[in-house]
Amino acid sequence: MPTGLTKDAGWQIGVSRTLPHPAAIVWDFISSPEGIGFWLGAGAVLTPERGTPYRTTEGVTGEVRGYRPGDRIRVTYGTTTVQVALTPAADGARTMLRFHQEHLASAEERERQRVHWQRVMDQVAVVLDQQ
Repeated sequence: MPTGLTKDAGWQIGVSRTLPHPAAIVWDFISSPEGIGFWLGAGAVLTPERGTPYRTTEGVTGEVRGYRPGDRIRVTYGTTTVQVALTPAADGARTMLRFHQEHLASAEERERQRVHWQRVMDQVAVVLDQQ
Protein backbone atom coordinates (compact mmCIF):
# COMPACT_ATOMS: atom_id res chain seq x y z
CA MET A 1 0.00 0.00 0.00
CA PRO A 2 1.32 3.52 -0.77
CA THR A 3 2.41 5.77 2.10
CA GLY A 4 -0.59 7.48 3.64
CA LEU A 5 -3.19 5.02 2.31
CA THR A 6 -4.98 2.89 4.89
CA LYS A 7 -7.62 0.22 4.54
CA ASP A 8 -10.05 1.86 6.98
CA ALA A 9 -9.45 5.62 6.74
CA GLY A 10 -8.39 6.00 3.10
CA TRP A 11 -5.71 8.59 2.43
CA GLN A 12 -4.52 10.35 5.57
CA ILE A 13 -1.83 12.74 6.73
CA GLY A 14 -0.40 13.58 10.13
CA VAL A 15 1.92 16.41 11.10
CA SER A 16 3.39 16.71 14.59
CA ARG A 17 5.90 18.86 16.39
CA THR A 18 7.15 19.17 19.95
CA LEU A 19 6.68 22.75 21.08
CA PRO A 20 8.60 24.34 23.99
CA HIS A 21 5.42 25.14 25.93
CA PRO A 22 3.40 23.36 28.65
CA ALA A 23 0.27 21.52 27.50
CA ALA A 24 -2.07 23.99 29.24
CA ILE A 25 -0.62 26.89 27.22
CA VAL A 26 -0.87 24.97 23.93
CA TRP A 27 -4.43 23.81 24.71
CA ASP A 28 -5.60 27.29 25.73
CA PHE A 29 -4.44 28.61 22.36
CA ILE A 30 -5.48 25.72 20.10
CA SER A 31 -9.00 25.65 21.60
CA SER A 32 -9.46 29.45 21.58
CA PRO A 33 -11.33 31.21 18.77
CA GLU A 34 -8.00 32.47 17.38
CA GLY A 35 -6.41 29.02 17.53
CA ILE A 36 -9.44 27.31 16.01
CA GLY A 37 -9.25 29.85 13.20
CA PHE A 38 -5.71 28.69 12.44
CA TRP A 39 -6.41 24.97 12.18
CA LEU A 40 -10.11 24.69 11.34
CA GLY A 41 -11.02 27.98 9.76
CA ALA A 42 -12.09 31.47 10.72
CA GLY A 43 -15.54 31.80 12.22
CA ALA A 44 -15.81 28.22 13.47
CA VAL A 45 -17.14 27.94 17.02
CA LEU A 46 -16.76 24.54 18.63
CA THR A 47 -18.91 23.30 21.47
CA PRO A 48 -17.41 20.44 23.50
CA GLU A 49 -20.42 18.19 22.81
CA ARG A 50 -20.42 15.34 20.32
CA GLY A 51 -22.64 16.03 17.31
CA THR A 52 -22.59 19.82 17.63
CA PRO A 53 -22.37 21.43 14.17
CA TYR A 54 -20.04 24.26 13.15
CA ARG A 55 -19.51 26.42 10.07
CA THR A 56 -16.47 28.44 8.99
CA THR A 57 -16.76 31.86 7.35
CA GLU A 58 -15.62 30.14 4.11
CA GLY A 59 -18.68 27.89 4.29
CA VAL A 60 -17.06 24.62 5.37
CA THR A 61 -19.37 22.69 7.66
CA GLY A 62 -18.86 19.81 10.00
CA GLU A 63 -19.61 18.52 13.45
CA VAL A 64 -17.77 17.74 16.65
CA ARG A 65 -16.97 14.02 16.90
CA GLY A 66 -14.94 14.18 20.07
CA TYR A 67 -13.79 16.88 22.48
CA ARG A 68 -11.62 16.03 25.48
CA PRO A 69 -10.42 19.27 27.13
CA GLY A 70 -6.66 19.43 27.43
CA ASP A 71 -6.23 16.38 25.19
CA ARG A 72 -7.86 16.39 21.74
CA ILE A 73 -10.56 17.72 19.45
CA ARG A 74 -11.94 15.61 16.59
CA VAL A 75 -14.30 17.06 13.97
CA THR A 76 -15.63 16.28 10.54
CA TYR A 77 -14.45 18.76 7.92
CA GLY A 78 -16.43 18.39 4.72
CA THR A 79 -15.91 14.73 3.74
CA THR A 80 -12.78 14.35 5.89
CA THR A 81 -12.09 14.04 9.61
CA VAL A 82 -9.59 16.31 11.36
CA GLN A 83 -8.09 15.78 14.80
CA VAL A 84 -5.81 17.99 16.84
CA ALA A 85 -4.18 16.26 19.81
CA LEU A 86 -1.70 17.14 22.55
CA THR A 87 0.79 14.91 24.33
CA PRO A 88 2.65 16.54 27.23
CA ALA A 89 6.34 15.69 27.58
CA ALA A 90 7.48 14.03 30.81
CA ASP A 91 9.20 17.26 31.91
CA GLY A 92 5.91 19.18 31.63
CA ALA A 93 7.65 22.03 29.83
CA ARG A 94 7.10 20.75 26.28
CA THR A 95 4.09 19.45 24.37
CA MET A 96 3.77 17.44 21.19
CA LEU A 97 1.05 18.94 19.01
CA ARG A 98 -0.37 16.75 16.25
CA PHE A 99 -2.74 17.49 13.39
CA HIS A 100 -4.23 14.45 11.66
CA GLN A 101 -6.64 14.32 8.73
CA GLU A 102 -8.19 11.19 7.26
CA HIS A 103 -10.59 10.19 4.48
CA LEU A 104 -8.72 12.33 1.94
CA ALA A 105 -9.64 11.74 -1.72
CA SER A 106 -6.22 11.02 -3.24
CA ALA A 107 -2.44 11.05 -2.93
CA GLU A 108 -2.52 14.56 -4.44
CA GLU A 109 -4.93 15.82 -1.78
CA ARG A 110 -2.76 14.15 0.87
CA GLU A 111 0.29 16.10 -0.36
CA ARG A 112 -1.64 19.40 -0.46
CA GLN A 113 -2.85 18.82 3.09
CA ARG A 114 0.65 17.88 4.29
CA VAL A 115 1.87 21.29 3.11
CA HIS A 116 -1.21 22.94 4.67
CA TRP A 117 -0.72 21.31 8.08
CA GLN A 118 2.99 22.11 8.12
CA ARG A 119 2.13 25.75 7.45
CA VAL A 120 -0.52 25.73 10.21
CA MET A 121 2.03 24.20 12.61
CA ASP A 122 4.58 26.89 11.74
CA GLN A 123 1.99 29.63 12.38
CA VAL A 124 0.89 28.13 15.70
CA ALA A 125 4.54 27.80 16.82
CA VAL A 126 5.22 31.48 15.98
CA VAL A 127 2.15 32.70 17.89
CA LEU A 128 2.96 30.59 20.96
CA ASP A 129 6.58 31.76 20.96
CA GLN A 130 5.36 35.37 21.01
CA GLN A 131 3.10 34.90 24.03
